[in-house]
Amino acid sequence: MKKRILSGMRPTGPLHIGHLVGALNNWIKLQDEYECFFMVADWHALMSEYEKPASLKENILSNVADWLACGISPRNSTVFIQSHVKEHLELYMLFSFITPLGWLERCPTYKEQLREVKNRDLSTYAFLGYPVLQAADILLYKAEAVPVGEDQLPHLELAREIGRRFNSLYKIGVFPEAQALLTKSSRILGLDGRKMSKSYDNFIAISEKPEDIRRKIQGMFTDPLRVKLTDPGHPDKCNVHSYYALFAPERKKEIDELCRNAKVGCTSCKRELAEILVKFLEPIQEKRQELLKDKKGLLEMLGQGSEKASAVARKTVNEAKEVLNLM
Repeated sequence: MKKRILSGMRPTGPLHIGHLVGALNNWIKLQDEYECFFMVADWHALMSEYEKPASLKENILSNVADWLACGISPRNSTVFIQSHVKEHLELYMLFSFITPLGWLERCPTYKEQLREVKNRDLSTYAFLGYPVLQAADILLYKAEAVPVGEDQLPHLELAREIGRRFNSLYKIGVFPEAQALLTKSSRILGLDGRKMSKSYDNFIAISEKPEDIRRKIQGMFTDPLRVKLTDPGHPDKCNVHSYYALFAPERKKEIDELCRNAKVGCTSCKRELAEILVKFLEPIQEKRQELLKDKKGLLEMLGQGSEKASAVARKTVNEAKEVLNLM
């Protein structure tokens, strides 16, 4: 039997090319090797977007359309909405009884988000406790592996710690220890050189209009050491050239040489990159537009996925309730 994995994304806005090269491309490959549960993490989205939830439904359908357009298959994977499986919150509550506050306060992402995100109030009980819900997400399906990047390893370790504490307190091995699946993935920085993030508004959406792609690419930070066109460039220090490596590797070597020899300017380099991205995203955007024309079909697919996920989740919660002598 295939090993089971669980992964998800928060529907907090449009998915961007960082999601594509950093996660979705890996998900697509994993479908053939694992029993995959892919979750629209709407409870997690509300933990940061609770003040402005108006676009949540639209984001859910838009994100799922992106997943399918990029290559996620409902035939090979279980695609579902987190809030449609009530057991996520049940197990979250059971885990909240046993999770020390110190474990949550030391979480690096929690501290980073409080420091970096200035346009939302994240000093809430729910945001502090999001790693507990994350642990419930993983352990609810007894996932044997979780695809993560190295920066997410502390989150997975916390989920394992919570599972261990439950098993130790009640002297029973209900929850397995999910292993990190450090799948090889590409990393792409945002337009300003920071991590690509919707919070920083430095991204290019998978659904971005061609004219907006061209405008955003022209505004990208380039080689800080190249002041004049006649100055030799340093492509290894230029974020634009990292995009060539991902979306046009066949052009990267030539562009690098032209840049180093001051035979191409940053404006021309960015203009070509914009057209490469427009062409790269065009077939994905055509597929997503077709999918969004049939929203009823998307909802039916998500409903079927949620039913399948619920059947698995119900068994796990019943086990945990029995251990705690709940009726």
